[in-house]
Amino acid sequence: MTYDAPRTDEPGSRKPDLASKDSRPLWRRRDFGIFWAAQTLSVLGDSFALIALPLLVLQATGSLARMGLLTAVGGAAMVVAAVFAGAVVDRVDRRKLLIGCDLVRMVLYGVIPVVWLFGPKIWLLYVVLPLCEAVGMLFAVGYVTVVRSLVDTEQLTEANGRLNATAAAAGVLGPLCAGLVAAWSGPATAVGVDAASFGVSAACLAVVRFRGRPGDDGPRQPTGLWRDLRAGVAFLYGHPVLRSLTVLLFLFSFLTLGLNDLVIYHLKHDLGHDDGTVGTVMAAGALGTIAGSLLVARVRRRLGFGLTWTGAVAVCGLAFAGLGRANEVPVVAVLAAAFLACVAVAGTCSMSLRQEVTPEPLLGRVTSAFWTLHYSAAPIGAAVLTWAAEREGTGPVALIGGGCCVLIAVAALFTPVRRSGAG
Repeated sequence: MTYDAPRTDEPGSRKPDLASKDSRPLWRRRDFGIFWAAQTLSVLGDSFALIALPLLVLQATGSLARMGLLTAVGGAAMVVAAVFAGAVVDRVDRRKLLIGCDLVRMVLYGVIPVVWLFGPKIWLLYVVLPLCEAVGMLFAVGYVTVVRSLVDTEQLTEANGRLNATAAAAGVLGPLCAGLVAAWSGPATAVGVDAASFGVSAACLAVVRFRGRPGDDGPRQPTGLWRDLRAGVAFLYGHPVLRSLTVLLFLFSFLTLGLNDLVIYHLKHDLGHDDGTVGTVMAAGALGTIAGSLLVARVRRRLGFGLTWTGAVAVCGLAFAGLGRANEVPVVAVLAAAFLACVAVAGTCSMSLRQEVTPEPLLGRVTSAFWTLHYSAAPIGAAVLTWAAEREGTGPVALIGGGCCVLIAVAALFTPVRRSGAG
């Protein structure tokens, strides 16, 4: 993942006087405000799909295993796209890329409610979701690279904070609205709303002007994709803490990617609640993500990296273990929020540590290698988890999965992660 700005010959970009500083606050910057709205709409659309597509599968098949398979193929597409996303973003007109990604997702998701008018076609979801997840990964990398073309360097932290805050808020609102829309007029309609959100986002991006930045006109010397990946992997292997984290998170992701499907199935199949309840519980979980993101810096300063990371993973395991046994919706909501809060804490800690210890020229390659390696088996884990839960029940499978997460935290105590006490 790189942070280069768009080339100044891109349509819609402009070359300001880079020696002068624009002291206007962010809320008075037209282009940043429009871009901010577009990114929020894209996140909102993604969160709609997170709920609506599994509900479509469950409505048509009643099968948790089929839900898990859909999650698995979507996750696999993200992994593959993550390998190539950085190279693609560095080689194309980024403004056009972002608009194109939104338009492609609008069309793909828009096909689903139209086809559903004539009856469910489950195979279509297994085509659309992987394509949309791959395109979404391209958008995610591309949007990070253009923030520097919208604000001054000293405003980057504030700008990223606002983008992250509204993304988290969209993560709360999206599942809640998706559940309500699905309960009112069916999951296919919720997918249609998702498609429309991407269309509005593309329209917003079409009028955003990206400015040139110093060095945009310099020569670009991209290296080979596999050489870049090897450089990132070599750094991870040579750093004791990052090497241990990569292995531990590989196992953690394998166990937990399918948890969203497990919660949906438990609420609807085991407890007999409707789509609106699913959306409410998922919104509560998103609130947990916000809480964890806001608290992580304070907790890490007090406890250090090692205790914060291992403690968060241990609590994740305990919450996971309890989810399958919870028979009341408020309890499920609290456990889901606790799980996602601790995922946010652990994830933010590991990301921050990579930024702190990785040399700047290697940061993009190390991040790409780290993400690809630790997430590579997660789609298989989602399929296995949901298949097992459908056969054996959500209770015992959640108990085993949560117990394994606790064991991962215990294992971390015997690695350099425990001794990493940096605040």
